[in-house]
Amino acid sequence: MNKKKIRNGIVFLLVAGLIAGGVYRLRRRENVPEGVMRLYGNVDIRQSRLAFYDTGRIKRLLVQEGDAVKQGQLVAEMDPVRYEMSVKEAEGSVNAQKQVLARMLAGSRPQDIETARERVKVAEAVLQVTKVTYERIKKLVKGKYVPQQQLDDATAKLKTAKADLKAAEEEMMLAVIGPRKEDIAAAEARLKGYQATLALARQKLADTKLYAPSAGVIQDRIMEPGDMASPTTPLFTLALYRPMWVRAYVPEPSLGKIIPGMKAEITTDSFSEKIYKGWIGYISPTAEFTPKNIETPELRTRLVYQIRAYVCNSDNELRLGMPATVTLRFDPLGPDKNQPGSSVCQDD
Repeated sequence: MNKKKIRNGIVFLLVAGLIAGGVYRLRRRENVPEGVMRLYGNVDIRQSRLAFYDTGRIKRLLVQEGDAVKQGQLVAEMDPVRYEMSVKEAEGSVNAQKQVLARMLAGSRPQDIETARERVKVAEAVLQVTKVTYERIKKLVKGKYVPQQQLDDATAKLKTAKADLKAAEEEMMLAVIGPRKEDIAAAEARLKGYQATLALARQKLADTKLYAPSAGVIQDRIMEPGDMASPTTPLFTLALYRPMWVRAYVPEPSLGKIIPGMKAEITTDSFSEKIYKGWIGYISPTAEFTPKNIETPELRTRLVYQIRAYVCNSDNELRLGMPATVTLRFDPLGPDKNQPGSSVCQDD
């Protein structure tokens, strides 16, 4: 009797399991009208990792995980002391070089030119005295009244006086003409270099403040004040509001019914009564095996093509990884090539 009861119980459990499985399958089957395709996938979004351009000590973090941020909002600051000093140093170099260039462009002062002329007059007078002394000693040496050495000394002094006069005349000429064009061009080039250094220093100072590149939600706060930041280490992970799409998969026989820009309707279990507007923005050029998280029996063992149905999410109700259903409507006889699609949410 016990064996019979056990056997009957096993049979009862098997029948109940078959009935439950049949009910489950019936519930999963959908009455999809002709000209409508339903695809199943998950909400996907882009993420941005926010980091400073340079290394430095983190001074302040202004947002927490879960905070919504706007584009351009200040989210973190780095200690700016070193970068402020670099700016001051570069400003000093620029100002000094500006003075050098201004002096060269202004040319010689009248006082400098007059001083150069006076030097020429002095050199002419010295040369005249040297010539007279040379001629007198030359006559004395000829009469053998003085040794030859004095004539040699006088000759050397005469040559030196002539050279001094020539140098004074050239100095006066340069004072009148002013700096050469090449020197002015070199000074201008140095000024531009210093100005570029100053611009870079100011940019580095500005980069000590970190701003959100797009609107979104802070997903991860990775570092804290006092930590040493670097360009390779992000401070935050930002989940972007835009763009947002549903990643779904289409079997090859149905691929010809879908075209880029095709309108789509997206629904979720969380907001079952709400329909989000969307469009087909991407169709993969290569096939792949259906991912394991796609559980529809028709797709589980087939090669499929990934699509992205971009969705408008004005109320920020959709979340990363949320299961979603994509509904496409089309002409059963073939895709309507003129069906209007949109890549811009009208209600944004």
